[in-house]
Amino acid sequence: MARLFGTDGVRGIANVELTPSLAFKLGYAATRYFSREGAAPKLIVGRDTRRSGQMLESALAAGICSAGGDVLLLGVMPTPAVSYLTEKVQANAGVVISASHNPFEDNGIKFFSHSGHKLPDAVEDEIAEIVSRPIDYAHAARGSSVGQIFHDTGDLVGVYVKHILSTAPTKLNGLKVVIDCSNGANSEIAPVILRNLGAETVTIFNEPNGSNINDGCGSTHLEALCRKVTEVGAHVGIANDGDADRCLAVDENGTPLDGDQIMLICAKELLKKKQLADKMLVVTVMSNLGLHKAIRALGGKTCVTKVGDRYVLEEMTRHGYSLGGEQSGHIIFGRYAKTGDGILTAVQLLCAMVRNNRPLSELAGAMEKFPQVLMNVRVKNKNGWESNAALAQVTEKYKNELGEDGRILVRASGTEPLLRIMAEGPDQVRLEQIAAAIGEVAAKELQ
Repeated sequence: MARLFGTDGVRGIANVELTPSLAFKLGYAATRYFSREGAAPKLIVGRDTRRSGQMLESALAAGICSAGGDVLLLGVMPTPAVSYLTEKVQANAGVVISASHNPFEDNGIKFFSHSGHKLPDAVEDEIAEIVSRPIDYAHAARGSSVGQIFHDTGDLVGVYVKHILSTAPTKLNGLKVVIDCSNGANSEIAPVILRNLGAETVTIFNEPNGSNINDGCGSTHLEALCRKVTEVGAHVGIANDGDADRCLAVDENGTPLDGDQIMLICAKELLKKKQLADKMLVVTVMSNLGLHKAIRALGGKTCVTKVGDRYVLEEMTRHGYSLGGEQSGHIIFGRYAKTGDGILTAVQLLCAMVRNNRPLSELAGAMEKFPQVLMNVRVKNKNGWESNAALAQVTEKYKNELGEDGRILVRASGTEPLLRIMAEGPDQVRLEQIAAAIGEVAAKELQ
């Protein structure tokens, strides 16, 4: 049986798969779980700008109150802000209603512990087990034990903004920045932060209407940002995703930078300041081979986790490492955050530009990227793909062909019915042929 929770919470089409009744049960179950920490647990809830967010927020809050918990509704709030504020206000848990970079029809619910960390798989499974059982209203909260709903007056936004500003080692005076807010949760916060640091800020895609989140904008659609950077003569462009836990960038020539390149620039700064713990950068299996080579050239090291910023953070926490992330732009600065933070990452990158007094294109040039081909194959059922003999055979064939000069990675998406294929090596054309051949077998076998 498939897990209720994916790599980033519970996701699905809002009101079809992720229904108000499921949101209610998730709120109820999470509160029952966290009631072990106290008789009346307190949960804080933030959401992105999707139309379905308020519907799910209402159902989730009702479930929390039904189980005897109190809930503080933050309204529209970036995922990393909820993570930070959960610990700051001493809540038992934080909840984010968002489907991140997915289309607006989708939505999701994910939880943070009292320390602001994403929940381990084992805890999510315990909550899922409670969800699977009928609610016993004969023993449910009643009378004065029923929880209450409170609304943040806006003060906590200022707490988060002040935190991000405090991480900047320098002002950004003289820097012209285009910020793409993806019509998402950072639409108001990100421009305020950049302007407070002294940057000349041009803001695009910061007018959410409930259905335009991630629509041709943000970290998954950089084309408009590339055009705007060159059009206005900016030094740099920054893109967040819908819930603002990702950051990608565009240099002064309109050329995109991915998370690997951003991590390298920031790791180099930390190495210079002797703040990269054990000289280690934590990355996932998706990171480019060029990043590993570049870090070694700087005297640093890398360790590799499976895909998902939660697994990066687990490795960082286990060993006390200070920087890690994903090629997709989820980057974690362990000194300041417990999850990927799009605007925090942007601030650290922009400060590195100012401190080095060099254009972003030059800073990014320290990494030679190996050609990498990514392909998504939509499948009817992604469960059990690992045991498919034909898919394993064709994958092994091309792994042997590339040898030590490249690699192939096949994995299932944690949030969508997709099989993701990545081929990396010295020859772009051959990589495209290899990915297509594997994708053809996957489509045939799994449809």
